[in-house]
Amino acid sequence: MAEPTSRQHKITVCTDCRFTGGPCMPGAELIKRLNRSIAALGAPLDRDFSIAGTVCMAACTRPCTIAFQATGKATYLFGDISPEADIDDLVRFAATYVERGDGMTRAAERPRGLKGKTLARIPAAMLVSEDVAGHFQ
Repeated sequence: MAEPTSRQHKITVCTDCRFTGGPCMPGAELIKRLNRSIAALGAPLDRDFSIAGTVCMAACTRPCTIAFQATGKATYLFGDISPEADIDDLVRFAATYVERGDGMTRAAERPRGLKGKTLARIPAAMLVSEDVAGHFQ
C-alpha cells in the first residue's frame, strides 16, 4: 500500500479582485498554468506543492499576487506576476524553495524574471513560550 503524500509546500494566488468586486481572472489563469507546469515536472514538485486561490492578499496595486509558504520556512510574496510571462520563473523558484531547508534565498538567487517583483520575504516564525524560555524571541 502506498504511503499517503502530504504536501509540505503551498502556493497561494490572489483570486479575488477588489477593483472589480469579483474573481480575478488572471489569478485563476495563473493557478491553471502553475498546476500544469508543476505536474509536468513530476516528482518531487508535483507531490510537494498544493496550489490554491485565496481572497484579497492586499497587494491590489501589484496584481497578480502569489505567495510561497511552508512550515518552518520563510514566506515569499511576489506581485506584478504575469500568468503568461512569469510561469517558468515561478516554477524555477518553486524548485529552489523546496530545496532550501529554511526557504531563504538572496535576490541574486531568484530567477531573473522575478527581479523587482518580491513584495515581501517573511522569516519563519520562531515563537518560544515564556514558560519554557522565560521570554519571547
